[in-house]
Amino acid sequence: MKKAGIFKKIVILVLVLIVPGFLYYLLTAHGKNRYTPLRVFGPKQVAKTTHSVKGKDIPDTLYHSIPDFKLTDQNGKQVSLKSFDNKILVINFFYTGCPSVCKLMNTNITTVASDYVRNKLVYFLSITVDPAHDDVSSLNKYQKEFKPFSPKRLFLTGDTGTIYSFARNGLLVNALQTGKDDFIYSDKFILIDPEKHIRGYYNGVANDEVTRLNDEIKVLISEVLRKKEAPLY
Repeated sequence: MKKAGIFKKIVILVLVLIVPGFLYYLLTAHGKNRYTPLRVFGPKQVAKTTHSVKGKDIPDTLYHSIPDFKLTDQNGKQVSLKSFDNKILVINFFYTGCPSVCKLMNTNITTVASDYVRNKLVYFLSITVDPAHDDVSSLNKYQKEFKPFSPKRLFLTGDTGTIYSFARNGLLVNALQTGKDDFIYSDKFILIDPEKHIRGYYNGVANDEVTRLNDEIKVLISEVLRKKEAPLY
């Protein structure tokens, strides 16, 4: 029985050592990209510049990028897009007066964020569509409903002009007030790469979509790391 137990431990150790390396090989074998890259969302246009592929000049593509913003987090700190240079962002909209959908969305994104507490690349931003009610103190209290706490999980407020314009023109989703306590807002999580391009939309209340978000964050991290390792020539 002891020999069987030792053999089992050896097999587990071998798998732990070999499987990560094998997966890395599948992704990077022979220097080729072995996974399907995430698409880039939003309008795009052909640039006047080109790049060379196998001796042929291919026109560059200019992709939609999200614009800068100036908002305030739940601790009263001013933040802008510049605060997240070279970072991956996951953004969603909510308001504290929304009792069901918003709470589920923010619970789901808190769960995903807990997987990246030690990852320096990924931040999670939840932006209120009701800044008149959701001031700094309200957001500070609201954040305590979601555990585990992550310092990279920010709840943001500001003025409606900035927030609604950023939603519509930057993230290409709806956000507006239709009545005293009525708001239209997107139920999507939006994945942004370090170049500020939109790389994915995910239903924030669907478990399979939340799982897909988590998987695609990892794909995007791989993409970012591969670019950093690429030779500079």
